[in-house]
Amino acid sequence: MDFDFSAILLGLTVLFGVVWGLDRLFLYKKRKARLDAAGTEYTDPVPVDWARSLFPVVLVVLLLRSFVAEPFRIPSGSMMPTLDVGDFILVNKFAYGLRLPAFNNKFLSLGEPKRGDVVVFRFPGYLCKNESGKLIRVGGSESGPPRLGDDDACPTPHLPVTSQNWIKRVIGLPGDTIEVNDSQIIINGKPVVADEIGPFVGNPLRDEDGELLNFGATIWNEHLGNRDHLIARMPLRMSTNPIPNPLVPSKVPQGCYLVMGDDRENSLDGRWWGCMPEQNLAGKAFLIWMSWKGLHTGGVDFSRIGTLIH
Repeated sequence: MDFDFSAILLGLTVLFGVVWGLDRLFLYKKRKARLDAAGTEYTDPVPVDWARSLFPVVLVVLLLRSFVAEPFRIPSGSMMPTLDVGDFILVNKFAYGLRLPAFNNKFLSLGEPKRGDVVVFRFPGYLCKNESGKLIRVGGSESGPPRLGDDDACPTPHLPVTSQNWIKRVIGLPGDTIEVNDSQIIINGKPVVADEIGPFVGNPLRDEDGELLNFGATIWNEHLGNRDHLIARMPLRMSTNPIPNPLVPSKVPQGCYLVMGDDRENSLDGRWWGCMPEQNLAGKAFLIWMSWKGLHTGGVDFSRIGTLIH
């Protein structure tokens, strides 16, 4: 999701509203009087008619997406097994407060994320050090961070951060002390406990499932605070960044959250790019309303439709 649909909706709402409003203020009466005098049935010009018809529709969609619920599609396997590639989800936009569409500035606070919440957020950018040795955020994507040097210096310090929406699970709250070694998480000195359920079972024809199967993934029930949820572990796949590391300290800063994917060895998350600022939050994921596994690898997965996200 590389473009900001909310910004497009906001722009269209303003455009249609301005066209319709200016016409009614300055042109409508004269045009109507001229047509009435000529005995011609009144009709709006085509641009004004389109603006008048579309303005309320676009406005309602903008308000619903900005303040009630917004749909998203899961593009990667970083949240498996909780969320699968091709899941279409709904995100509660008022769970943590109301924000201005496109600008994302909070104007009404209604709560804060809790440990274990699955959140959608605007990607803050990867961490690296500029020429002065100061930590900055630079662009990249879920395909990988910019390649860093031995001193973690930015290869392209001015690479802009694109407007992408990511989804992860909240692990660390502001002020927490977090230690991470592969799949083992320690929060404020207490290890997070997980119980093994068994091997991952999937469709080898799907790339996402095939990777988990090839690396002998196992599924675990993780007890994160008061929240139980499933995670996947693939210790044979690769070693993951520990916390703390040269770019990410143990303590979560105020106004920030440490987030991680449920597919622990296949998620570019806070272990690589640090904490997620509160101001980047978009909302809380709460429902799978559609799941598409691919035309030749399962089609619609009806068993996932209507599943609440925990």
